[in-house]
Amino acid sequence: MPGPLSGFKVVELAGLGPAPFCAMLLADMGAEVLRIDRIGGVDLLGQRHDVLARGRRSAAFDLKHPRAAAALLRLIAQADALVEGFRPGVMERLGLGPEACLERQPRLVYGRMTGWGQEGPLASRAGHDINYIALTGALHAIGGEAPVPPLNLVGDFGGGGLLLAFGLLAALLHAQKTGQGQVVDAAMTDGAALLMAMIYSLKGNGAWSNRRGDNLFDGGLPLYGTYRCRDGKWLAVGPLEPQFAARFLQELGLEGQDPRAPALRAALTDSLAQRDRDDWCAHFDGLDVCVAPVLDLDEAPAHPHNRARETFIARDGVVQPAPAPRFSRTPATLGAPPPRPGQDTGAALADWGFAPDEIADLLAAGVIA
Repeated sequence: MPGPLSGFKVVELAGLGPAPFCAMLLADMGAEVLRIDRIGGVDLLGQRHDVLARGRRSAAFDLKHPRAAAALLRLIAQADALVEGFRPGVMERLGLGPEACLERQPRLVYGRMTGWGQEGPLASRAGHDINYIALTGALHAIGGEAPVPPLNLVGDFGGGGLLLAFGLLAALLHAQKTGQGQVVDAAMTDGAALLMAMIYSLKGNGAWSNRRGDNLFDGGLPLYGTYRCRDGKWLAVGPLEPQFAARFLQELGLEGQDPRAPALRAALTDSLAQRDRDDWCAHFDGLDVCVAPVLDLDEAPAHPHNRARETFIARDGVVQPAPAPRFSRTPATLGAPPPRPGQDTGAALADWGFAPDEIADLLAAGVIA
């Protein structure tokens, strides 16, 4: 069965991180996504197999060529959505800004992915995930003595690519009802702040302090944290509710201790260090005590639960997360392998309505490769 976005066409201006992640999500859901790579572009991460590029074809363009904008506008005129991740003003200078695109395709949903947003004092400044989440309170709230970057999950992918995908889908629903397209301005600062909604709620209600390691979800409680086991591996412990806490402490012979008392942390540290991690997992198997092994990137795909749900898949020797979420009627599927930049230029342009002589002319002129 085709995915839930089957029939939708998307043009993606290739970039790094969150914008490709958004396009990957759309492709996983069945949308036809044409990735526009730059001629001579370099993968700064040096990847042989870029998972974020899976599920779509690639056409290579010289975006600065005088004829590139006209050719790309022909593609965009057939698309339901566009995804771009340049700094503000770049698409306008290329002749591909929202005004030009919406003139050609009034129903277009024009998705813009930036760190700081399309306007504001920092809009034109360079930055990365760590900078964007620093402005939202998220980075301050994570860590111990020093703030610890949570990989680049909060800004790039959660507050960036995932939020842009949500915005695109909302705008596509609106366009289907009204025939009117619009611009979706997805800023990682906005998205990371939105992910902090519950934490700001707790703070507003006096239940969260600005001191790291002093709160409900930041390691402030003995029963919500990680503990080293005898073999040097770690357990994630989180029995916050009274019934789970009581059973967990009973299993360790620590019943009767105050779950919120600082002294419990030392007791748990000593107790859990007496056995190997997997021994503890076997001990707690089948019990509702909210304990899980902290798996590394080799162990996680092999865990029985992840294997049963096929949470991870392997392609061309590269282990990667499977498409998610699950659909009962229109399942998401893994599409084509990540393309080499420009490997589908001729075939893709032909499928999008360019005649063979037009493709040959663009190739000869250096507009495409």
